[in-house]
Amino acid sequence: MNRKRRGSPPIPVTVGFAADRGNGVVYAMVGSAGRQSLVRVGFACRPLPVLQGRDVAYHALDALLDELLQRGVDRVELRVDDPHLLADLAERRSLPNPLIVPYVQLRCKLNRFAVATVARASGAVARDLAARARAEASLDVAA
Repeated sequence: MNRKRRGSPPIPVTVGFAADRGNGVVYAMVGSAGRQSLVRVGFACRPLPVLQGRDVAYHALDALLDELLQRGVDRVELRVDDPHLLADLAERRSLPNPLIVPYVQLRCKLNRFAVATVARASGAVARDLAARARAEASLDVAA
């Protein structure tokens, strides 16, 4: 009997990010219990106050996905604590003009993976990663 060989399951990636005045950082916990590694990626982003952080989410994920692709990851389950981003991707709704290009870029980047899903993050790991990113972003501004 000829069976299709199923690929390995997607790698869970819990994400936290922040940006302030042009500099951003994204932290990600890559892998599952026992085989996790922390990834830090810097990115450029000038947050627009009117977007309430939505632009930061797009730039952070774009930078993280670049890093994951460079590391050879081809199956990923992103866990993000950003309801706007999740709704944008799930509902394909109308976006403010400044988000159109970042949205298209993010979709294109997600399509480069064999499997890529984006789900709601919950729990202490997501909160800790976001707090770490906020602290680093605010320290960069103070320096």
